[in-house]
Formats: sequence, structure tokens, C-alpha cells
Amino acid sequence: MSNSTQSEIVLEVKGVSKRFGGLQALSDVGITIRKGQVYGLIGPNGAGKTTFFNVITGLYTPDGGTFQLGGAPYTPTAVHEVAAAGIARTFQNIRLFPEMTALENVMVGRHVRTSSGLIGAIFRTPGFKAEEAAIARRAQELLDYVGIGKYAEFKARTLSYGDQRRLEIARALATDPKLIALDEPAAGMNATEKVVLRELIDRIRKDGRTILIIEHDVKLMMGLCDRLTVLDYGKQIAEGTAAEVQRNEKVIEAYLGAGHKAH
Repeated sequence: MSNSTQSEIVLEVKGVSKRFGGLQALSDVGITIRKGQVYGLIGPNGAGKTTFFNVITGLYTPDGGTFQLGGAPYTPTAVHEVAAAGIARTFQNIRLFPEMTALENVMVGRHVRTSSGLIGAIFRTPGFKAEEAAIARRAQELLDYVGIGKYAEFKARTLSYGDQRRLEIARALATDPKLIALDEPAAGMNATEKVVLRELIDRIRKDGRTILIIEHDVKLMMGLCDRLTVLDYGKQIAEGTAAEVQRNEKVIEAYLGAGHKAH
């Protein structure tokens, strides 16, 4: 676990509200994530955690709230603007380019941070070619890093489910983000794949990255996250370490069912 309680704040979100028609999906929700932390969002189905995650990453526009990333304000109104600000996200339903190779998928992610414009690409200028070679090298490094380097030339659709998840994480890392936001990364994984995923997330954290995770697997989250926020009916009912959250009476009642004590 990270000892980053006093380190710099990467993401600070305050007072977020979101309404869908007559439904108040989020009410005054906020989180603070510090550099090097793995931060988890959990809660029962319909708690608002996916809505909150989608607001932070620009998929939904909030009705209210303030957002700071790396100490600078950002406005989450579009996914590509949030990516440019420094948040890279994965999706619960894998969104890879299925007919492109694993290497090409990661290269696409890296293009967010490159400088050669359209003219360079059309005329294949020396600068463009050099940059493309550098992007390919970095993409291969990231595939090696997540453990699927040998599949660089395989089409994304031919990879196993767990490897496709890791490819998505490699593509997110390619944007060199301030914050990596993982949406249900363990969804659909078997026990073995979850162990590999946890090891990868631990490695990413140890290398100084900061991670936000939304995940249904509470056991995985309790063992992985430095801090957690628990939502219920769009409200924040608890925030703290895994041990603190597990002892919280509101969490036990709302999330685990009244009378069930978390261990």
C-alpha cells in the first residue's frame, strides 16, 4: 500500500451533483486522490458510482461541482478534453479497435501526446517518420510492461479476454496520464486473471502512477485500494481506508446488508 497521505493532490472533486430527469443521481459528492494512490469507488447497484465516474471522465456533464487535476481546474464536458487534461480511462465494455494489432491500439493512445500534425502525416516528413518510430517503440515497451509484448502483431480481437483488458490498460498508459481511471477492470475475469490484474495494478502504483477504480469485486478492492469512497443513492456515505470503510455501520447496512459484519 502507498504511504501517500501527505503527498500532492492529483484529483480534487467537490460538490458534484447530477440529475437525470426526476432522478437525483448524485448529491454533493467529492473525492481527493493523492499521487501514487489506488482509490476505489464502491457501492450497491444504483448507488451512483458509475455516474460519478462518468462525470469525472467527461462522459456526462455535471449539474454542479468543481474539478481540479494536478492543481489546475478542468471542465469535464467531453472525453477527449479530459484525456488531453491528463485522465485516461478504460471502459467496462472493452473498447479496442478489433481489427488493429495490439501494437497499433497502443500507438493510437500515444498519438494524444504527439506533435506531428496532419501535414506531416500526409507527406510523411522526416519528423513524422521519426516520431512514428518513437511511438512504436513506446507502444512495444508498454505491451511488455503489461505482460503481452509477445502479442504485439496479433489483432486485438484474437486476444483472450484478460489480455484485452491488459491491452486497454497499456493504451491508457500510452497517453502518459496524471490519473488512470479503470472502469470495472475485473469484470468477466476468472480468479487467475484477477490475480494477474491485481499484480499489474500494484506495479503501476509502485511506479508512481495514480489510479481511480470502480469495481464490483469488493474483496479485490479492499485488498488493493489505499482509500475508498462508498456511495449509496447518490450520496457519499463513507470515505477512508479499507479497514475504516469495513467498520462503518452505514456501509455494513447499505452495502453488505444489515446485520452482516465485514471481515
